[in-house]
Amino acid sequence: MYRVVNKRTLTKRLFMYFLPLVLIGVLVGAPFLLLFLGAFTLLLWHYRQLYRLSDWLINQRSFNPPEGEGAWEQVFEGIYHLQQRNRKKRNELADLIRRFREGAEAVPDAVIVLQRDFSIVWCNQLALRLLGLQWPTDHGQRIDNLIRHPKFSRYMAEGAYEEALELDIAHNGEQVLEFRVMPYAQSQIMMVVRDITRLKQLEQMRKDFVANVSHELRTPLTVVTGYLEMMDGDNMPPPAMWNKAHGTMIEQCQRMDSLVNQLLSLSRIEGARKHDNDKPVHVPQMLELIHTEAQSLNQDKGHTLVFEVDAELDILGAADELRSAFSNLVFNAVHYTPEGGQITVRWQRKDGYAHFSVSDNGEGIAPEHLNRLTERFYRVDKARSRKTGGSGLGLAITKHVLSRHDSQLHIESTVGKGSCFWFAFAPSWIVTNNQNAPLSAKS
Repeated sequence: MYRVVNKRTLTKRLFMYFLPLVLIGVLVGAPFLLLFLGAFTLLLWHYRQLYRLSDWLINQRSFNPPEGEGAWEQVFEGIYHLQQRNRKKRNELADLIRRFREGAEAVPDAVIVLQRDFSIVWCNQLALRLLGLQWPTDHGQRIDNLIRHPKFSRYMAEGAYEEALELDIAHNGEQVLEFRVMPYAQSQIMMVVRDITRLKQLEQMRKDFVANVSHELRTPLTVVTGYLEMMDGDNMPPPAMWNKAHGTMIEQCQRMDSLVNQLLSLSRIEGARKHDNDKPVHVPQMLELIHTEAQSLNQDKGHTLVFEVDAELDILGAADELRSAFSNLVFNAVHYTPEGGQITVRWQRKDGYAHFSVSDNGEGIAPEHLNRLTERFYRVDKARSRKTGGSGLGLAITKHVLSRHDSQLHIESTVGKGSCFWFAFAPSWIVTNNQNAPLSAKS
């Protein structure tokens, strides 16, 4: 344990050191000489201890100070205990910094600590990925020199940080970042950057959805309202006009009914699904019915329909939902493939998965449309889609059905050559059925 040597103890040690020298000096008749020699020896000894301390402080070959002797024992031991306290405080500070950095890395946003002159003090890993910073190369660099955007530079220079800054980094809406700046410590500020690209896309999809639903419902309602305004109880239109008006109103009402039913179906499919209700679905039999319906739709188009179906390949799932997913892809191919084209439907095992695909040799789809095809009401050619009776909800329904069955829709297309829509079910969804022979149909 560390002992503090007081003045009385030091005085006693000096007295016990010089007393024998005085007595011996008196006996030999030279007390002052012995006192001088003793004091000189003591001075040399103190200088030696001081040299040891100085050498250790400068070179520090060992973390612990050397062992002291005599009065210097207290000095060296005091330095040792001071080191222990400093080491403990340093470890506590290092642990605090480590926890701060771990917390900053766990934040789902990019965090940057800046000096008041906008020079970078520290940033987390997400900031490196999101803003393209390099660490430690960019340490001390001004953030407005690294993010060269006029809107960002103006925002930082004005210092009005009450409102967040939304910045289109890619200049085409592909990545939108939100910058928030707040005071941090006495002479620093903290910048928090969030990727809000997905939020912006969802907001745009919501606006498009409302606009498209309004448009889809407005047209049939306008037609029905127009005809009703032409009629009254006393003055009915001629039979020829009435037959045409009646047929048109029935057609438009059916269109609205179909649209509402599809919206309700989509809303129901988006809800939580209980896998306990999954039952074996005889997909080959389902595809036979879809094949028959596709032939009926194909009477005017004259396509060549090829169905290659493994009759022993069944899966678990919700039959009604799966029928929607399969039929939407097949019927879309019939509707949008130019007359005289070829459509090939395959349902086979592939690498252990149940693989379904619909291929055509139609006009193809431009790459900029592929990522948005499964959005509600999104159409590549709006005029053509409405002419064919499409609602713009089929692929959205297919996407959600597949998601509920642990699968996803893949779209491959080349302009001028055709498209292929496909998805696959994992082996855990497959049920073996050996009752039917393989089906191969061509018409």
